[in-house]
Amino acid sequence: MTKHALYICKSCSFSLTQRDYLGERGGKHLFDRLAQLYQNWFLKADFALEELVCLSACKRPCAIALTGAGKMSLMFGDLPPLNSADAILKLCEQYHASTNGIVPRQERPEILQQGILARIPPPPVR
Repeated sequence: MTKHALYICKSCSFSLTQRDYLGERGGKHLFDRLAQLYQNWFLKADFALEELVCLSACKRPCAIALTGAGKMSLMFGDLPPLNSADAILKLCEQYHASTNGIVPRQERPEILQQGILARIPPPPVR
């Protein structure tokens, strides 16, 4: 059973000025690239990879979100779909290793040091 998930918005445009590239949305391209890398990723058994129709970050494409049991959820935008997949998986590794879901900005891959859209705390344990 996976305890972590990476969500990718498949509807995201390539950028604010370009909706599609070669007939494909930026988010779909990003998901497809991540899915290729995911096949041989050492954390595949611990991390679900999910594409969503929309993460409602339309003014900040491409958008992703990370969740983990008992951890802060993180959401990022402004990710270039052609060259951010490797960095996203590196961030997932850092997130997986963290106890609370917080990965300090200066420790994240450079492309993910900007563009954080949300940090959402986990539900309280009662």
